[in-house]
Amino acid sequence: MGPLQGIKILDLSRILAGPWATQLLADYGADVWKIERPGVGDDTRHWGPPFLKDREGRETTESAYYLSANRGKRSVAIDITTEAGQVAIRKLAAEADILVENYKVGGLAKYGLDYDSLSKLYPRLIYCSITGFGQTGPDASLAGYDAMVQARGGLMSITGERDGLPGGGPQKVGVAVADLMAGMYAVSAILAALYHRDKSGQGQQIDIGLLDTQVAWLANQNMNYLVGGVPPTRQGTAHPNIVPYQALPTRDGFIMLAVGNDRQFVACCEVLGRSDLAIDPRFLTNRQRVQHRDQLIPLLESCFKTKTTAEWSGLLDKVKVPCGPINTLAEVFEDEQLKARGMRLDLPHPMAGTVPQVANPVKFSATPVEYPLAPPLLGADTDSVLRDLGED
Repeated sequence: MGPLQGIKILDLSRILAGPWATQLLADYGADVWKIERPGVGDDTRHWGPPFLKDREGRETTESAYYLSANRGKRSVAIDITTEAGQVAIRKLAAEADILVENYKVGGLAKYGLDYDSLSKLYPRLIYCSITGFGQTGPDASLAGYDAMVQARGGLMSITGERDGLPGGGPQKVGVAVADLMAGMYAVSAILAALYHRDKSGQGQQIDIGLLDTQVAWLANQNMNYLVGGVPPTRQGTAHPNIVPYQALPTRDGFIMLAVGNDRQFVACCEVLGRSDLAIDPRFLTNRQRVQHRDQLIPLLESCFKTKTTAEWSGLLDKVKVPCGPINTLAEVFEDEQLKARGMRLDLPHPMAGTVPQVANPVKFSATPVEYPLAPPLLGADTDSVLRDLGED
C-alpha cells in the first residue's frame, strides 16, 4: 500500500528519463500505464546484449537496459498515429492524474495529445514533458541525448583525469546521469504539482529539459565558478574544495579517502604514522591543504602503498575516517551492508521465472515500497486496461 496508491499515470515516455521517473512513481504505489508501439515497444527493449534468459537458458527479447527502468508498470500497446489509438489515449487521459511524455516539442500536437489539447478536456491533468532543451528557447526543437548533454552542460569539463597526466581528457559518466537526474527532477515536480492540485483543483504542465537539469545539478562546481570566476577543471578522483579527498594507491589497489574535516585529517595522519603532517603549517586547515594539495598528496601516497586496501580500511574505520574500496559491481552486490538493506531483489517473470532488480533506496516507515510487477512484456496488459475503459 504505497503512498501513491490510487494515483494513475499515463506514460508516453521512452528510453530512460521518463521511464525512470514513472518507475519510481510505480514503486511508490501509482498505477502506471506504459504506452508502447505495437510490435516494437520501447526502443530500449532492443538495446542489448545482455538479454534476460528464459527458464531453459535461451535469450529472450527483454534487454537488461529495458529491465532497469520499467518495473511496476502495465504495458499497453497502442498506435497513437491512428484515430482509434488517439481515442484510446484520450480515454486513458480522462482517468489519469498524470501524463508523462518525452516527444520532441510539438510532436504530440498533430495527434491532439499535446498539453494544450488535453488540458482543455481534463483541466486536472498534470502533464510532464521531458525534452532535450525544454519547451522554449532557440534549441527547443532539437533532439537531446545524454552524452551530448553531459558535454554541453559542463559535466565532461570536470570529469576525467587532469590534462597532462596519463589518461587525461574529458570523460562522460558511466551511466546516463543527465537522463536519470531529469527523471528524478520530474518525480519531485510531479509530487509538488499533485500537492498544488489538491489545494487548487488545477493541473499544469511541467517542462523539464535535460540541458537545464544537467546544469542545475552541478551544485558546488557551478558556485565555484560563479563565486570564484574561474571555470573548474578535471581533477580525476580529487575534490575541488576538500583535501585529501581522492583515490590513493595501496599495496594491492586503491582506496577512496574522503577526509571531510580537520579532525578527520589529524586522525588519518595518526593512523598513517605521520602525525607530523597534522601540525605542518601547510596542512593545518582544509583551506591550507587545498592550497598545498600538490605537496601533501605525494606524502600520503607513499604511506598508503605500504598496506593493502582492506588493512587501511579497517584501521581508518576504527577512527571514523571515511574511506572505502573501489568496488566492481560484482563486489557491490556482495557487500554485506547492501545485502542487509535488501538492495538486490528478484521478481516473478513469465518468461524467465524471476528477474533480478535493484531495490528502491527509499525506506518508508508507514508505507513501505512494494514490488508487485516485474517489467512487463510488450502489450501484456493491453486487453485488460482497454477492457476497463469499455474498449472492445
